[in-house]
Amino acid sequence: MKIGVSTLALSPLPLEDILSYLEELKVDYFEIIHEYPHHNVNSDLIESHTIRTTVHSPLSDINLASPNQAIRKASISQVKKSMDLAVELNTDIVVVHPGSVPFLSREYADEILKNSYTSLDECQAYAEDLGVFMCVENMPNMEGFLFQDVNDLNQLAEDLGTLITLDVGHAHTLGFDIDEMLHTDYLGHVHLSDNDGSFDNHEALGKCNIDFENFLKKLKKKNYSGILTIEVKNESEVLESLDYLRELLKKI
Repeated sequence: MKIGVSTLALSPLPLEDILSYLEELKVDYFEIIHEYPHHNVNSDLIESHTIRTTVHSPLSDINLASPNQAIRKASISQVKKSMDLAVELNTDIVVVHPGSVPFLSREYADEILKNSYTSLDECQAYAEDLGVFMCVENMPNMEGFLFQDVNDLNQLAEDLGTLITLDVGHAHTLGFDIDEMLHTDYLGHVHLSDNDGSFDNHEALGKCNIDFENFLKKLKKKNYSGILTIEVKNESEVLESLDYLRELLKKI
């Protein structure tokens, strides 16, 4: 298994500084959140470094499930641009959020869910054409987010032929145990952060009550050889999480 770190923790540092810093820490991958301030990425800059890349499609101001068709189509376009970026950066992992139910559309939740399926199906077809993997992420326990349930996400992956990004912190806020989180044949990517189960705090690994040692042991038994991307809030949490994760990986 390889270790990655999301740019989430180190923004608003310039990308050059983030790359150099993570290389000094001997991190294998960084996950670029493909939105401002990293919406225009210089591929020559990335290629000048040895650290490798994964791409997270935009988080802000998009909704693949939107009942507003102009917004939905624009959101699809933004996800496709992230897939184009992945090809440009010679990586094959693109993390995608499945969308949400707007506050005033709660009475039309079934329709919104269909929009999500339709949008993700189009994005999956685009990913296949490009030769990249769309990894749809399970969402935390927050009102409106679709695919909070890891079982529903697995069904989506089966239906569309896509992969999933298992966000362990998100799943923990829904009360899923480790076995339930890993009961999937579609695991393509992993996000790691800690919390106490009450809210998606994105705390440093080892700060709260997620049993990461058990998680990593069972992940190893599944022969997962992909990336473990740390998604925390600041530099000190990156350092704390890296130390913690590396020690656990030595044990298993």
